[in-house]
Amino acid sequence: MKIAYLGPKGSFSHHVVQTAFPKEELQAFANITDVIKAYEQGLVDYSVVPVENSIEGSVHESLDYLFHQARIQAVAEIVQPIHQQLMVVPGQSKIEKIFSHPQALAQGKKFIDKHYPEAQIEVTASTAYAARFISEHPDQPYAAIAPKSSAEEYGLELIAEDIQEMEANFTRFWVLGADIPKIPLNSQAEKMSLALTLPDNLPGALYKALSTFAWRGIDLTKIESRPLKTALGEYFFIIDVDYSDKELVHFARQELEAIGIQHKILGTYPIFTITDIEKESQ
Repeated sequence: MKIAYLGPKGSFSHHVVQTAFPKEELQAFANITDVIKAYEQGLVDYSVVPVENSIEGSVHESLDYLFHQARIQAVAEIVQPIHQQLMVVPGQSKIEKIFSHPQALAQGKKFIDKHYPEAQIEVTASTAYAARFISEHPDQPYAAIAPKSSAEEYGLELIAEDIQEMEANFTRFWVLGADIPKIPLNSQAEKMSLALTLPDNLPGALYKALSTFAWRGIDLTKIESRPLKTALGEYFFIIDVDYSDKELVHFARQELEAIGIQHKILGTYPIFTITDIEKESQ
C-alpha cells in the first residue's frame, strides 16, 4: 500500500504517516495539492494532508482544493502534537535568514521578533524542506524552524526548542481515501465535516442551517467561512459535527436539503491522536 504525504522526510506529515502507516510505502510530494492529486491520479492508496492548526487555524490549500476541485473524502483524522524548533548547521552562530512553512513561521513569530528581529523571513513549502535547504547551504547564515525529526534527518543543531507561542499546539491531518484504513492508534470519537453553500434568497440562511443541528442537540466543533471564489462577499461554510448519533445527523442533512441549503461531505471519520512523547518525557 502506498501513502502520499507532504515531504520531504523529517516533516510533521512524515512523522504522522510513519506512525499511522508504519509498514507501508511512503511517498513524499512537494506541496499539498500534489499530495491530493496523487490519490486522484491513482498513484497512491491514501493521501495525508494537514487541515488545521490549533494556533494558526485552517490550512486553506487543503480545504479549498477539497471543496472546489476534489471528489475525495476524509476517512480518518490524526491529531499530531506540534513542537517547533529553531535549528542551524552545526557551528553556525550568525542568523540572517530564517526559513520555514508559513504556519510554522506564524507559530514562532513572537520568538523570532524577540530574539532575531533583523532576520529575513523566507517561506518554504514545508518545515522539512526548510531544514533540508539550510543543510545544503552550510556556509550561509541560515536557520530553519522545523521539528526535531528534521534536525536528526539532516544533521542540524537545535539552538532553541519549543518556540511556538502556545504549549498546547496541535495539527489535524486528514487521511483521504475510499475507506477507513487500519491505524495502530486509539480512536475516541467520530466526526463529519460538511461544506455548506447558502442560497442568496433565503433570509437568515446560516442561522437556519445551524439550527438544523442545534435543535437536535448535535454538537458543532467548528464553523468557518471561506470565499466561494465567485464574487466578493460570497462564501461557503465549513462545519464539523459530532457524528456519534448518525441517525440524527442524517435527519439534519435531510432538513438542510429541504430548506434549499446545499452541502458537500468533506469527510466522515474517526479521530486518532498521537501521544505527545516530548511532553511525557519532561
